[in-house]
Amino acid sequence: MQAPAYDTVSWFQIGTDDSEGAQRFYGGLFGWKFTLDPDSDGYDLIKFAGAEAPSGGIAHTGGGAENHAMFLVVVEDVAAACAAAEKLGGKVTLAPTTAGSGLVFAYLNDPAGNQFGVFTPPAVPAT
Repeated sequence: MQAPAYDTVSWFQIGTDDSEGAQRFYGGLFGWKFTLDPDSDGYDLIKFAGAEAPSGGIAHTGGGAENHAMFLVVVEDVAAACAAAEKLGGKVTLAPTTAGSGLVFAYLNDPAGNQFGVFTPPAVPAT
């Protein structure tokens, strides 16, 4: 499987306080399949019919987090993308964070207040 090109939308996330309801809705509407993310508690992976790998996720937002839907762009350097966004009038709402898997991500708002994310996948070990 080929890695997505940098600076392209390659992941999406739906945040909801009703994960089971979201799965029923999107699964019924689009035929999406869901599995628990083995690397993250409270996150379900979304896979499209015929896809080799997941393309999105459902974040369980219980505990006061807002429900949301957002896209994420794969970038070469998350910190550099955050700095560039701020120079262009955007705002970093979640500073660069490294997940246990090595994935680095951040959440930003564009100048109009729309939330989106940027991420760099974990490094692939050399073989």
